[in-house]
Amino acid sequence: MRAFWPIFKRELFAFFVTPLAWVLIIAFLVLQGMHFYVLVDHFAGVDVSTDQTPVQAFFGDTILLYLILFLLVPAMTMRLFSEERRSGTIETLMTAPVSAFAVVLAKYLSAVVTYVAMWAPTLLYLLILQRTGAIDWKAAAASYLGVLLVGGGYLSIGLLMSSLTKSQFLALVGTALVILSLFIVGIGEFIAPPDTTLYEICRYVSVWAQMSDFANGLVDTRHLVLDATLIVVPLFVTTRVVDAWRWG
Repeated sequence: MRAFWPIFKRELFAFFVTPLAWVLIIAFLVLQGMHFYVLVDHFAGVDVSTDQTPVQAFFGDTILLYLILFLLVPAMTMRLFSEERRSGTIETLMTAPVSAFAVVLAKYLSAVVTYVAMWAPTLLYLLILQRTGAIDWKAAAASYLGVLLVGGGYLSIGLLMSSLTKSQFLALVGTALVILSLFIVGIGEFIAPPDTTLYEICRYVSVWAQMSDFANGLVDTRHLVLDATLIVVPLFVTTRVVDAWRWG
């Protein structure tokens, strides 16, 4: 694992020197800023007796959060392996004394650190809201945990898609389709009859239900298992793919 840090630092630096990175960051912060403004404006005109909190509205009761993840993650991960395969630099990496797992983990964690850095400025929103009333910090912490876990699963899927093709565009489309498919399956909870197996499956997969629980401060172990699966399984498959390159 000694080669982990050089690869990790290289990937992190490579992301932030590209114009795409700053476009994504600016677009993300602008969308979140608009989201926060609409949220504050809404609660300013709502009866104070409402049961909904600003944290619940920001993380659990809006489609904007999922739209941002759907647009952000594929663009972040599409180049991780695809660009190296297209340019031929992956051959140099594969002949270096570094394990496939170290390569995959370094690229994945560089994407996770970037993802966390994008979300970090939104903590200011909570400080602003605290000036106008009490904040349920337990629910806020659970919400950010949910954002990290859901994003981590999507980033892992994106990394796998990037390892399967030399085209960044195909990697982007493949990641977007998988994320969209998971979202569509989750929407089935609003269509399937309650108290049925289909309903339970859809609700288990539903990112909407998951973030709604996290936004209410509920950390369900079923959600943790699902997110861990979405992180570990694609990383394992990606490691096998990278191993296959090395051994031809």
